[in-house]
Amino acid sequence: MEYSIGELAARFGLATHVLRHWEDVGLLSPARRVAGRRVYDATHVTRVAEILLGKEAGFSLAQLRELFLAPDRDRRRDVLRDQLAQVRERIARLTLSQTLLEHGLRCGHQDYHSCPRYQEMVLARLDGVNMAEALDHS
Repeated sequence: MEYSIGELAARFGLATHVLRHWEDVGLLSPARRVAGRRVYDATHVTRVAEILLGKEAGFSLAQLRELFLAPDRDRRRDVLRDQLAQVRERIARLTLSQTLLEHGLRCGHQDYHSCPRYQEMVLARLDGVNMAEALDHS
């Protein structure tokens, strides 16, 4: 089956300019052009799905291009390892944010500014303590 740029974009709920941008950065290339119009095939449907999955995993378009164009398995694994490390860092930051927000919701003080634990966390951050240590009151 063949798709116009509009049909391919619509299949994924994307604007056509998104697919054009992905072409510009080297992630997507039409199978051919007919009368100046882009024509895509089933392999492009798969590629768009891969790009969207990669973006959901936190990859930038440049990282996805590097992953897709990697010359060998070792380079692809390096790209994947780097992204996994970044995801783990984001998870750690989000976990800390969750701890802070949960404390705010559990806190019995009328105003969080009057909460001694909150004040300790703020003072710790002012002293240069990283967020994990500032929130660690176990």
